[in-house]
Amino acid sequence: MAESKRKPVGRPAGPATKGGGGHSQSLVRGLTILEELAATPAGLGLSDIAQIVGLAPSTTHRLLQALYKQGFITQDADLGLWKIGVKTFQIGNTFLEARDYVATARPFLRQLTQESGETANMGIRDDGMAVFLAQSESPQMMRMITRLGSRAPLHASGIGKALLAWLPEREIERILQTRGLNRVTENTLDTPARLHQGLAQIRRQGYACDRQEHAIGLNCVAASIHDEHGAPLAAISVSGPVARIPESRLVELGGLVGRAAREITLQIGGRLPQLEEATQ
Repeated sequence: MAESKRKPVGRPAGPATKGGGGHSQSLVRGLTILEELAATPAGLGLSDIAQIVGLAPSTTHRLLQALYKQGFITQDADLGLWKIGVKTFQIGNTFLEARDYVATARPFLRQLTQESGETANMGIRDDGMAVFLAQSESPQMMRMITRLGSRAPLHASGIGKALLAWLPEREIERILQTRGLNRVTENTLDTPARLHQGLAQIRRQGYACDRQEHAIGLNCVAASIHDEHGAPLAAISVSGPVARIPESRLVELGGLVGRAAREITLQIGGRLPQLEEATQ
């Protein structure tokens, strides 16, 4: 988020962008509150929110009350914590409904779960991160579950690497310079050489593998969905415990996920890319 710097209580928050005098500060601060609450499902107290927006608690409380009356946020009566409300969900859900590829992918996710017995996910790239938009849960008692809207590093997740692999080289380098290659687990590809080698393999085989790179004990296989220009639009994956998705099963699941991603691409009018297109 652009406005994530903490400021002393009572100090006016600066404009969101240069030359942004035409924007309402109250609107910007209200949206900042919604962003922070969306990133904190457990909720935030008044003093924390006041510090985030750089306002006195009394002024912050008036903003919260305005958002509350409109249904954008709620308050836990016992703990006094403010949380995201149902109207925020409804507005966010409109984004999913407006993008046909999400609706098109849902039956494929359910089919992948039926065929693999594991959780199937769909995600997109946003601000150098993978964001999970849809999910079909495994019926297994021990299964992988990801909160919709949660984020994962592109270089340390199956969906993220499937998206990265088909980006132009200059865009990959920009993301690496901005986000870096933080080591999430001991298996994370945390050097440019290792990552580029992995991305080349993804382009050759048509799917990405996350071998306990994002979470120890979980393996994942993912493949990208492409738009009409052949650019990566989203990615789908199958994830589960290493006990049920060992190394010997990755090729089998890669075939399943790869075929599903190609069918979704064709259904939405997308174009499957060629190797040379991804590296230009």
